Order: sequence, then C-alpha cells, then structure tokens
Amino acid sequence: MKARLLLIALIVVLSSTLIFLVAFWEPLPPATIAAAPPPARLATAVKPAGGDFTLQGPQGPVALADYRGKVVLLYFGYTYCPDVCPTSLALIAQALSGLAATEQQQVQALFISVDPLRDSAERLQEYAPFFHPTLIGLSGTPQEIARVAARYGVSYQAQAPNAQGQYSVDHSSATYLIDTQGKLALTLPHASTPAQLLAAIRQHLPPVAAR
Repeated sequence: MKARLLLIALIVVLSSTLIFLVAFWEPLPPATIAAAPPPARLATAVKPAGGDFTLQGPQGPVALADYRGKVVLLYFGYTYCPDVCPTSLALIAQALSGLAATEQQQVQALFISVDPLRDSAERLQEYAPFFHPTLIGLSGTPQEIARVAARYGVSYQAQAPNAQGQYSVDHSSATYLIDTQGKLALTLPHASTPAQLLAAIRQHLPPVAAR
C-alpha cells in the first residue's frame, strides 16, 4: 500500500512539472539577459536568522508581518526554473491541499523570485496560482531580493546565457517555515514530502486551527 501511494505521489509531481513546462517556459531576448545583476554568493554555513521583509506582490506591497498569526511557508526560486522549482512547489501544494479548511485559513505560502529581472509581479501572478490558488509570488529589485535571501541563508547565481540568450539560475532549494510570531522555526530540505511538510505545518498551527 505504501509503495502504491508513493508511486501515485510521484506521478502527480511529474505530471505537474510537465504541465508547467508546457504552460510557462518562454525564451528571453538576449538584450534583457545582458542586464542580469551580479550573482549573490552567501555563506551557507551561517545559520539563517530570518526576519521581516516587504516585497512586491500581485496587488502591491506584501510584508511578512501581514501574516502574523499564521504559519508561513517560504520558498525561493524562479519561474523559468525547468525542474527543481516546479517539483518543490508541487510538493508544497500537495501539503496545502491536505489541510482541513480551518487549517488552510491559518497558513500562507509565499514564493520569492531570485530572478527579478524576468519575474515581474504580473508574471508571478500567473505562475504561482498554477500550483495552488493561495500561493503568492513576490518580486522586487535585485537589491531587495538579495537582502531577503541573505536573511534566510539562500544562495543563488545566474549562469552565463547560451547561444540563444537563455540562462538558468542556480539556487538553494529549501522550504522555510515561519511560525505565527514571524520567527523562522524550521528549514525543510529539498524534496521534503507532502507528509513531512504537513506534519511541520501542523506542529506550529495555533491550537484552535489544529485538526
């Protein structure tokens, strides 16, 4: 039975990734790529402190403090990511879908782009809900993104463009859980399963929201 459930979960993730690639992959003109900012290199050995931030959301500025009283799942990536980000976001979406209605009201997932020159608030508004209707995509200036990434120990680096002017961004891939007081409580490693994410969320939900 466990093997069957794992196979079904894998099929769901792979299907979501394939649909994403068809729906969202777009080449970028070389002229835009040439303006890419210097990469951010961060010391991964330093324990991240977390902390408040304000970035640009689909309807205007979004602050982490807006979700005080809720559990927040935070993931850093970019919309042109071919595999790691779609897989991670699909796993997060499965965890969110596993919450009861009362629990979902106490949880917010945020997706911060580490490729702000390509990922506008408008593009993120189309991209994020593809995985889950409550997922919010955030962008900002390269400097703003670098500051938030530094607070959470996120590393990322844009690669040199290929002959067609397309480029990828190498980045760390963890999911950060922020508790109801706005404090970084857990750093969940890449490929954490929906069950692991769900257990971590429920561990930090207010008692009235826990099932």
